[in-house]
Amino acid sequence: MDKQLKMLKDLTDANGIAGFETAIKNKVKNYLEPLSDEIIEDNLGGVFGKKKADKGAKTILVGGHLDEIGFMVTEIDDNGFIKFTPVGGWWNQVMLSQRMIITTHDGKLITGVIGSKPPHVLSAEARKRPVDIKDMFIDIGVASKEEVAEAGVELGDMITPYTEFTEMANKNYLLAKAWDNRFGVALSIDVMKNLEKENININLVSGATVQEEVGLRGAKVAANKVKPDLAIAVDVGLAMDTPGMKSSNGTGNLGDGPLVLLMDGSNIGHVPFRKHILNVAKEKDIPVQLQVITGGGTDSGAFHVSNDGVPSVSIGVPLRYMHSNVSIMHKEDYNNAVQLVTEVVKSLNDDKVDEIIW
Repeated sequence: MDKQLKMLKDLTDANGIAGFETAIKNKVKNYLEPLSDEIIEDNLGGVFGKKKADKGAKTILVGGHLDEIGFMVTEIDDNGFIKFTPVGGWWNQVMLSQRMIITTHDGKLITGVIGSKPPHVLSAEARKRPVDIKDMFIDIGVASKEEVAEAGVELGDMITPYTEFTEMANKNYLLAKAWDNRFGVALSIDVMKNLEKENININLVSGATVQEEVGLRGAKVAANKVKPDLAIAVDVGLAMDTPGMKSSNGTGNLGDGPLVLLMDGSNIGHVPFRKHILNVAKEKDIPVQLQVITGGGTDSGAFHVSNDGVPSVSIGVPLRYMHSNVSIMHKEDYNNAVQLVTEVVKSLNDDKVDEIIW
């Protein structure tokens, strides 16, 4: 496994839902520190590396988000079964019988599984109905509430999916949990690596926010802290190349290049900035796909309305099976996304930023 894959595995294996990003933040900080002139942290947990401009006063913020979707322990019954609430958006049909990890307050990892009924006891009608999340429970293999306490599990503990990082039949296809949004976190690090020995004419602040999955909360704080002139939210988009996923909202084929979002549920991609990004892609022969996502937002939704307004665009990759315990990303889409953001940063200076801000 090469250095890039080791980093991707390291970041996706880490557990960290909104509000519980400490472990993944520490990993990211360790990656950024040797690449940065300065480390910037906000009071909610966002962490960024800064590379100072050789010439120029403007700043661009490149931000992924640290948090993944998961759950929180809310109740433990007398028989030791654990109830939970979602932290981030889940579809109940992808949840039953899935293996989960509960992280206790002292960092112990407890394996559990979301319980399900065998089909033998379900009526034909019941088999057609999805189970409400409020009726689900996690079984950690105990017989009482006391045994749960002995294991160290308490109300408020974090729950995350268990998935092993896997190179698939075609080694470019990478399966993991938490590509949403450890993709963007990894990209923010690799862009800093690419530019470590380069002279750039815009201040680059690159890293990751917190609590995106529960309402773009960390992005608000980060943008207020950094006060950027431009921002790129790096986050995953939708793969449209699986059965039933054909869409009129643009393309999203794995292996065909990164996505530039024209619009999502929280932001209309800033038109002059988007045009500049697409021009850079054309000049550098980087394949891109265009997409509209109406059913969800990205951190650009908070970036663009911060301070006096920050022209913002979201750049991502198509991701299969988003917001479930497993997802698949194409390695070449990732590499091209890193190259695109790197080249966009290199193309900017004070005059170009003024030209983009209309």
